[in-house]
Amino acid sequence: MRLPPTGRAAAIPPSSPCMARRKLKPGLALWTWAHSLRYTCPISTAPAGPCPVDGHAPPPGILPAQAVNVCDQSMNADPQEISKFSELAHRWWDPHSEFKPLHEINPLRLDWIEQHVPLQGKRVLDVGCGGGILTESMARQGARVKGIDLSTKALGVADLHSLEAGLPIEYEEIAVEALAAREPGTYDVVTCMEMLEHVPSPASIVAACATLVKPGGHVFFSTLNRNPKAWLLAVVGAEYVLRMLPRGTHDYAKFIRPSELASFTRANGLTVRDLRGLTYNPINKRYAINRDTDVNYMVACTRDA
Repeated sequence: MRLPPTGRAAAIPPSSPCMARRKLKPGLALWTWAHSLRYTCPISTAPAGPCPVDGHAPPPGILPAQAVNVCDQSMNADPQEISKFSELAHRWWDPHSEFKPLHEINPLRLDWIEQHVPLQGKRVLDVGCGGGILTESMARQGARVKGIDLSTKALGVADLHSLEAGLPIEYEEIAVEALAAREPGTYDVVTCMEMLEHVPSPASIVAACATLVKPGGHVFFSTLNRNPKAWLLAVVGAEYVLRMLPRGTHDYAKFIRPSELASFTRANGLTVRDLRGLTYNPINKRYAINRDTDVNYMVACTRDA
């Protein structure tokens, strides 16, 4: 299990109030203590520079998205990530499987997207669609949806499920960079949810999404913040304590601070319109959209006209 690069192991202090409550289960104790921490790095809408709140500068070497060539069709993917999700492909539509969290957050993220843009009649691209959970939901709202992914097995499951549901969804196995070279400025809405933290170069994905959307169109991202609290809850808590996700689902080194994602979007002509957190309460076992962006967060952007 990989520790976050903070210089020391993140351990729950024995004097922590949550540890004093000995009747708490370990998972709830971890959750209670971790939520007492704050590592907020709000998105900056300034034209350039580091996050004005915490001073975090974009990491050198990966940022200038101007250097990202969306016409480069080389594979921006981790074969191990593709293999991992391919092995679970047959369980995508089981609401009690490893994909249970996606089924539970799906109504929330769909409603949040529609608060920004009604999907009826819109041409929508779902990047990293997997088995098609969000893809189908957007199609049911009247959108003309295309889903893309690099997992052959996941796309097979998605295609079959959409046929059984009678939904006219187009699926294609293609890298988003390759599609951007082929179909620039084609879509009214582009979604890229729970995907950026699984690729070697998220900046390249953001650049491709910005290329694919029409001027004035909407782009939505969701990913995981990078800080000790996110490591505790998203990796230790979700994968090892509560076992909500299979071990190894996430690599902490690939988590992305909001200030970093904002830099990617600014460099590619996208303006951030909204930033929201997505939190889980293990006591009532419910998710909620709020202002807590310490762990999971979502970003709504529009492409400059």
